[in-house]
Amino acid sequence: MAKSASPVDAAPLVGANLRRLRGERGLSLEKLARASGVSRAMLGQIELNQSTPTINVLWKIARALGVPFSALISEPTASRARVLHAEQAKVLRSRDGSFTSRALFPFDEPQAAEFYELHLAPQSTEVAEPHAPGTVENLVVTRGALEMRIGDEVHQLATGDAIQFDADLPHQYHNPGRGEAVMYLVMTYAQKKGA
Repeated sequence: MAKSASPVDAAPLVGANLRRLRGERGLSLEKLARASGVSRAMLGQIELNQSTPTINVLWKIARALGVPFSALISEPTASRARVLHAEQAKVLRSRDGSFTSRALFPFDEPQAAEFYELHLAPQSTEVAEPHAPGTVENLVVTRGALEMRIGDEVHQLATGDAIQFDADLPHQYHNPGRGEAVMYLVMTYAQKKGA
């Protein structure tokens, strides 16, 4: 008769992942306790492998950290590199198909900065609503030309030109040319104070 696999104690893994994720976000035990509704003492015991949390407690912690549940119970990979294969990319398209935005970052954890590849058809305009205060966009044109309107300002960009701006104003991307414009955009979000 084959032996059944014995269950692995997940507590040390949960404790290590919790300590790492909390540290990456710069959260004290007290701040995480307030955000999650799990006591500071319990969080400390979990990190020190002195207590095994319930599934309900893990859900509360995962929500407060803004990570999937699996981030607390998974073995970290040996490599910190993430390959994002082109055929699996998340691509958003405008209703008329003239504008596409391909995410060049993984979606499974919150990001302080996001990286996109943008394509804009000739003579097309994409209008963007204002983002949250403190959001900054840094964009470089790699093919074609771009007319960038930010609030009341208009900027003309040619291939190789870059622009950085506060994105908490209405802004729009316009391709005045006869060929497709290709751009790369890094969007950086303001860090929460006291987090």
